[in-house]
Amino acid sequence: MPIPSEYQRASLDFDKFMVDARDIAGLATTNMAWNMVVGVLHTFRHRLTVKDAVRFAHVLPPVLRAIFVADWNTDEPPLAFDDRAAMTREVQSLRVAHNFAPDTAIHDVAMALRRNINEEDLDHMLASLPDGAADFWRV
Repeated sequence: MPIPSEYQRASLDFDKFMVDARDIAGLATTNMAWNMVVGVLHTFRHRLTVKDAVRFAHVLPPVLRAIFVADWNTDEPPLAFDDRAAMTREVQSLRVAHNFAPDTAIHDVAMALRRNINEEDLDHMLASLPDGAADFWRV
């Protein structure tokens, strides 16, 4: 069996996603977009059980999947979904000195994600997650 194409082109797909995230957020570089992307993924993950987070990870491309589960303390209980402003502050609190996430960070990353994965699969997955999950990724 050949290597699945999603793994063969993982770096190219990730680069495309990061350019989209950078451009949508109005940032100058993909390096500036990095903490925004990590912050959004981890802020969402903080609100899921381990089981739901692993299920969600399956709809992500390989590199985003790896970022989503990186540095995960699975002993922490899930947080409740909060209003967008509070969750955005959580995104912006990651590595504050190097975080350029705008107030639209969650929306911007959601839009980039939707451009780079099958939206139908994403929406189907989100519908099976706790209340607030679908709103988090709504654009």
